[in-house]
Amino acid sequence: MTCRHPARPLPTLWLMTDERQGDALWAALDRLPRGGGVIVRHYGLPAAERRALFARIRRIGRVRGLVVLLAGSARTAVAWRADGVHGDARRTARPLLRTASAHAPREMIAAARGGAQLLFLSPVFATRSHPGAGALGPIRFGLAMRHARTPVAALGGMTAARARSLKGFGISGWAAIDAWSAAPDGVRT
Repeated sequence: MTCRHPARPLPTLWLMTDERQGDALWAALDRLPRGGGVIVRHYGLPAAERRALFARIRRIGRVRGLVVLLAGSARTAVAWRADGVHGDARRTARPLLRTASAHAPREMIAAARGGAQLLFLSPVFATRSHPGAGALGPIRFGLAMRHARTPVAALGGMTAARARSLKGFGISGWAAIDAWSAAPDGVRT
């Protein structure tokens, strides 16, 4: 892995931040186990507020042993001292962990060719983040996994129990918003 912490393994548990979390974000960060990853999204915030939020999450991440990525521009991820970037394949002078989202096999292949070191394949199950969007379901998820050229984490309506049900497909982990925010039974794997 080419992030600031090269000795660390790639996280298997991820928290995706979202504006709708509100103050539940802080409890979600507390629930995420040491060695987990956080992708700071909060796209709707003004730049200064987003940077302040990112800095606060990064400080918590350092104390708790979390890998903290910024969704958006690689240049901004470097400037804000993120461990990596989600969604931007451009190379930077400082090595970053690079992740991307994919919703279909062709997107998985393109993201891997673009240098993504981890893909988030979604939505596996129905999710509040994208109400009404069609979910892959376990069968189509498994078929898409045949095209994986890089590690894949499951995203979309994920819980620890659902992640266990997908282990046979070779997932490298899972990501969620609500599972960490609401702390349902069995969130920890």
